[in-house]
Amino acid sequence: MSGALTSGALTPGALTPSAPRAAAPRPAAARPAEPRRPLGGRGRAALGRAGRAALLATGRQPVPDAIEPLVQAHRLHHPQADLGLLGRAYRTAEASHRGQMRKSGEPFITHPLAVTMILAQLGAGTTTLVASLLHDTVEDTEVTLDQVSADFGPEVAYLVDGVTKLEKVDFGAAAEAETFRKMLVATGDDVRVMVIKLADRLHNMRTIRHMKPASQVRIAKVTRDVLIPLAERLGIQVVKAELEDIVFATLHPEEHARTRALVTAHEADPDVLLQPFAAALARQLAEAGVAAEVTVRPRHGVSVHRLMVKRTGAAGPDGLPQGLHPADFGRLLVVVEENADCYAVLGELHTCWTPLPGEFKDFVAAPKFNLYQSLHTAVAVDGEVVEVLVRTRQMHRVAETGVVALGDPHQPGGQPAGQAAGQQPSGQPARDELDRTDPARPGWLSRLLEWQQETPDPDAFWSTLTAELAGDREITVVTEAGETLQLRAGASCVDAAYLLGEETGHRCIGARVNGRLTALSTLLEDGDVLGVLTDGAAGPGGAAEPSGPAPEWLSYARTPGARLAIERWLADHPAGAPVVHTGPSAGQPAPQAPPAAGRGASPVAVAGLPGAPVRLARCCTPVPPDEVTGFAIRGGAVTVHRTGCPVGERMSDGGREALAVTWVADAVPPSGYRVTLQAEALNRPRLLADLTAVMSAEGIGIVSAAVEPPQELRVRHTYTIELPTAGTLPLVMRAMLRVSGVYDVCRPQPAGAGNTDDPFPQAVRPSWGIHGPAAAFSGRRSVTGTRGTEG
Repeated sequence: MSGALTSGALTPGALTPSAPRAAAPRPAAARPAEPRRPLGGRGRAALGRAGRAALLATGRQPVPDAIEPLVQAHRLHHPQADLGLLGRAYRTAEASHRGQMRKSGEPFITHPLAVTMILAQLGAGTTTLVASLLHDTVEDTEVTLDQVSADFGPEVAYLVDGVTKLEKVDFGAAAEAETFRKMLVATGDDVRVMVIKLADRLHNMRTIRHMKPASQVRIAKVTRDVLIPLAERLGIQVVKAELEDIVFATLHPEEHARTRALVTAHEADPDVLLQPFAAALARQLAEAGVAAEVTVRPRHGVSVHRLMVKRTGAAGPDGLPQGLHPADFGRLLVVVEENADCYAVLGELHTCWTPLPGEFKDFVAAPKFNLYQSLHTAVAVDGEVVEVLVRTRQMHRVAETGVVALGDPHQPGGQPAGQAAGQQPSGQPARDELDRTDPARPGWLSRLLEWQQETPDPDAFWSTLTAELAGDREITVVTEAGETLQLRAGASCVDAAYLLGEETGHRCIGARVNGRLTALSTLLEDGDVLGVLTDGAAGPGGAAEPSGPAPEWLSYARTPGARLAIERWLADHPAGAPVVHTGPSAGQPAPQAPPAAGRGASPVAVAGLPGAPVRLARCCTPVPPDEVTGFAIRGGAVTVHRTGCPVGERMSDGGREALAVTWVADAVPPSGYRVTLQAEALNRPRLLADLTAVMSAEGIGIVSAAVEPPQELRVRHTYTIELPTAGTLPLVMRAMLRVSGVYDVCRPQPAGAGNTDDPFPQAVRPSWGIHGPAAAFSGRRSVTGTRGTEG
């Protein structure tokens, strides 16, 4: 079903050369316009002849009759456009394509003319229209790109080259994927390349019935998977809606026929809901002094079908599937002059009619990623739910035509091409210098251009591209440092970490979302505040190689950039390779990593059992220079406990022989030393975030964290961490003690060893004696974490 598209004006009109332009809707309080009288008594034909005579008198060549409709559509948006350039481009295109025919049997020149008409009604600039008229000359005729550049300038030549397909002779089956790659790269420099491509595909889809059935399905699927999402991201909703309807009719003809029958039946019935409500709302706004245009906007075919699927899938009050309601076939659009008027309309709506909770969305204060702005609400009218959209005229132009409404990005001040400096298209206000953002940058397109360089394989590029475009919306996440990140909906903390940089992603060990420690697999929501915890900073004299991502990260990485970086790391770092975690503390020298020979060696020597496997017990987490004792366990291994550990004492009481063990200098277990620390502090906001941040800065890995309920404004945090060396422990404890509110940091007493009023019992106090003020909770509890009797 080929739907009607709108031009840059407020009212819908079909984007076809033969379709008449619809009349503008009447303002709420406007008087009926008087019929226009011919100027000077001349008729329209006489005025046309007079205009041509004036052109000849000035020496300017008149435009060809074939592009008269195109010129009229273009001048509605660009009164000062260079029509001579348009006429010259048409003559070049017509001469180049002369003799060529389309599959429909029409002369080929009708295609570039139709594509250019679509762009003219969208409000595209003169340069874009010239490139559109010539967009197939280099691909299908003898005209070369150098000739286009010489005759029309390098800017037009760049746009023509951007939409020119690559030859299958050179690229084979990869020609289509590589053509899209080429167009996307060109779009990164000039978004008008993709605008021309979308108009080109729209006209081809309008005439798709002349293609073979297999070709129709192939082209419709590519349009569905790539072109429609691109139109959505560029904000060109009128093109997106018509493409959706034609693809729907091509791929699902039976469902399309049923939906079309429902729409036709609804149109045949008198409108007793939406039009009367629109008139009542217009009267109410006029009485309130709000100048507004209220119209009913019918839903297009795919929108009606989606709503029908939603209704039939949900049970109604009687328990049966619901059908479509009269209000489901359209929505009310209210167009006002100023942003403040949008909220005035909202106030009148919610005062005079009952609003539905949860249906209000403010995209004026927080625009969508493609610059879409509107207020969305829904009110109850005669037992039906009616949706209402409220926006200004400029918001409406951007909502309908997206990047096209922003003008030519290469003209000073964002002026549309062909527009004199300081002037604006008819009816358009001057653009704010602060409002020169482009929905193509720096969000989805910039990310796409980054990862496409890492996928030289055409098949991998195509599958990744379709997966990236599958998400229908984006979210905005703010880092704790104030940086704004644009991510696709459904992205996780891992995706955000890699968006901050590949090195940051590789060093990521955890994340805080809205101040709370969370898993890396956590899905982010729009407006979240994110903190990425890393295992140190790289650089000369800084941290060693990062620990890198785990293979399971691939299961919750949603963005192509993150997945490609993780896959590349895993390919370059086979599993099992040991990694050193180090990092300097604030004001402290970086702890030196032990020699390579010590990494992975046995940390203790067992008297009488040289070479025996050694396990450091998890119940008491021994670390040099703790006094330790060993016990033989099954399999010939030796488990090492701190002296005084209740688990070790029970093993001794059970008849197991205690073995003499000593620490080996510079030897480090493969995964470092695991240690449990307790921090006692005055409870305050962000305490957990600050403690984890300082530990991360020391280059350690946090295995687990537990926070006990606060008691009398005091709170206890318990962390199990992995140290790269034993010498890192005092640095970590000093760093934690420097956090505001923390008054005690210690290694807890082994489980079951009994209570004591000494915050640092002698049996577990490190030899360096780090502690804070002598204040502690009474009744110390056992450490929260993993315990084991045999390490």
